[in-house]
Amino acid sequence: MNKPFIPAHGGYQKLLSYQKAEIVYDATVYFTNRFFRRGDRTIDQMVQAARSGKQNIAEASSASGTSKEMEIKLTNVARASQEELLIDYRDFLRTNNLPEWSKDHSYAKRLRELNKQADATYATFQKGIENEAPEICVNVIIGLIRVTSYLLDQQIKRLEQDFLKDGGLRERMTRARLSSRAK
Repeated sequence: MNKPFIPAHGGYQKLLSYQKAEIVYDATVYFTNRFFRRGDRTIDQMVQAARSGKQNIAEASSASGTSKEMEIKLTNVARASQEELLIDYRDFLRTNNLPEWSKDHSYAKRLRELNKQADATYATFQKGIENEAPEICVNVIIGLIRVTSYLLDQQIKRLEQDFLKDGGLRERMTRARLSSRAK
């Protein structure tokens, strides 16, 4: 039997980038409700950027079977949304005269250790996200955004490599048709 030209797709819940983006979304909802006044447009902006980061990973994964181009574009939109959100958190630090942790900060090192845990969830980072000190909250979320962005960058590179190696749907369809005819 011929190999199907529409490959298995979906399964975004298993992607580490999606799992981290979901934590970033939940953290952003918590953070904006805690540190901004109800009705502040910043809440909507930040929550929508966090949501876009998460949702576009899911949509890209679902579209991947029939459109590698769409998968790459949507994954890049997710990455851009994470960048937008990162800027908002850095603005919060700047306008509140709070420092952004260097990579050598002891808490940043601890955050890296937590990020290495398999199956990490919001609860894994909850003490930092919901900490009394806004500086800690923001820096923990920034660390999560950085990890999510890194994962998305790696995912985009892999998608590019896969496309160069395997092509898109039309190429797979043509190969399948030619293979079928040859039999």
